[in-house]
Amino acid sequence: MTEQVKIMILSGVREQGKDMFAVQVNDEIFVLDAGLKYPDSSLFGIDVVIPDLDFFEQYGDRVVGIFLTHGHADSIGALPYILRKYDIPVFGSDLTIELAKINVKRDNKRVKNSNFHVIDENTEIDFKNANISFFHTTHSIPGSLGIDVHTPAGEVVYTGDFKFDPSATANYRTNMDRLAEIEQKGVLALLSDSSNAEAFFPSASEQDIGKYVTNVFRNTAGRIIVAAKASNLNRVQEVLNAAHATGRKVLLTGRDAGKIVRTSMKLGYLKVPNGLLMRVKDLKTIPDEKTVILETGQMGEPLDSLQKMAKKRHSMITIHKGDLVFIATTPSHAVETMVAETSDLVYRAGGTVIQLGRDKHTSGHATGRDLQILINMLKPKFLIPVIGEYRLLEVHKDLAIKAGIDKDNVFITKNGDCLNYDFKQERLYLTDPVPGEDTMIDGSGIGDVGNIVLRDREVLSDDGIFIAVATIDRRKKQIVSQPQVTSRGFVYIKANHKLMHDAVELIKETINNNFTNKKFDWTELKQDVRNDLEKFLYKQTNRRPVVLPVIMEVNQNRHRAMQKRDSQVPATYKSGGNQIARTGSAQQLFANKKD
Repeated sequence: MTEQVKIMILSGVREQGKDMFAVQVNDEIFVLDAGLKYPDSSLFGIDVVIPDLDFFEQYGDRVVGIFLTHGHADSIGALPYILRKYDIPVFGSDLTIELAKINVKRDNKRVKNSNFHVIDENTEIDFKNANISFFHTTHSIPGSLGIDVHTPAGEVVYTGDFKFDPSATANYRTNMDRLAEIEQKGVLALLSDSSNAEAFFPSASEQDIGKYVTNVFRNTAGRIIVAAKASNLNRVQEVLNAAHATGRKVLLTGRDAGKIVRTSMKLGYLKVPNGLLMRVKDLKTIPDEKTVILETGQMGEPLDSLQKMAKKRHSMITIHKGDLVFIATTPSHAVETMVAETSDLVYRAGGTVIQLGRDKHTSGHATGRDLQILINMLKPKFLIPVIGEYRLLEVHKDLAIKAGIDKDNVFITKNGDCLNYDFKQERLYLTDPVPGEDTMIDGSGIGDVGNIVLRDREVLSDDGIFIAVATIDRRKKQIVSQPQVTSRGFVYIKANHKLMHDAVELIKETINNNFTNKKFDWTELKQDVRNDLEKFLYKQTNRRPVVLPVIMEVNQNRHRAMQKRDSQVPATYKSGGNQIARTGSAQQLFANKKD
């Protein structure tokens, strides 16, 4: 059998988050991570974005496992949606698997525990065509692992999120010896984290950050409110340590705090001294100078909670004079504006703000120098920068060339790209793509919101909606009641009577022209009304609302019966135009509407 090795970029390039890659060796596919990303403001109403699930529809019978690098949402967040339909084994460290179970069972309580398999860096899994092994990496959560796929062409190494920190504690320390062992086997391709490639200054060590946090606590006289991601266990531990060192009690709030903290404590990854944690009712008896409130969550959730505290809308906490708000994680570009807005609200409420990211350069991702060190250690033949926006992939490429990698052996990919290895010519080349589109999650719907829906939502948010309703008699080719128009988010109706009147006249003219000049067709009639209204409204207002024409047909049988019974009443009007129609009359539609 001819050997085949493919590297599939399913998601996680030219963007931040939503990491998912795959290596195919002959007829087996090994999926590396299954993450999500949180939407920006352009994705109206979308809760999260996950990779293209069509990949599993097409290739699911070949997928032998999903291998996770760590327990953050950008690595495990898509699992609930994948495991709803596909019965695929999942592998990860003990903490990663526990967090994955919490994530999946929130969505599907019937998922089988037998699907989850705990591994560590000493685990090697032999499959028919490949061998999978792991190595410890340094990140902001313990139990982070890199993945090594042993193929007939050499090692394919995926770092996941990582950085180098020689002072990291045992649970967070990169295993350099394992990296040296992998290099000895011969690395075919390296898929390496690019998130922090632009940074050339070394990140502060976690020991330094721990001392900094303790000093902030020691120099604060009042209450301290800390905003942090629940899954950044390194930072959570530093906050707990600082509170203990300064004689303060800690109240945990936030949606994810309890489960993640309890799970981490049970596995020994989080050390919480006895008596350190407090309850909500203790806020009344413990003085402010002895209190730390740790507000946690995902992405912008801690900031959203801080805003509620500042506006006196939070269910438990209100920010008051003397409070210090300590933003303990470096915000991403997507939430920088939200950080500024939150800080302003805190100051208005009488508090002050300290941002860790302004005083210390800190990140859970490799700097440019770290990336070059890794390249020099592993000496890969091919480099595929992953996990990062396009500019970061390009920066990573430049760093690799300076570190000695041939520029033709660095691949800047896009989601859906598939690289095939040619054993004879010993080269990677692009082959037929794999599914790589975004899957939008809105409520319980998976993938039922596409670009057209998002475009309509954007238009609705900008220019509103304009609804036109008319009832017609198709046989007599006439309008049986005065068309009705209304709008939401477009114009104030009471101040625009002429515009609405002219729109009604235009609707009547369009329908009559259609009756006169065209063979009747429902779709064409509604399209004519929509097109003419769109042109008219844009000419009058320079706005383009979503135009929704509703054309109803009079009930012919009912209509004839009424004519027999009351022949002297015109057929076009009945009780002020309240004609019976298939889907209800215009008056019925608007009876309860208010301007």
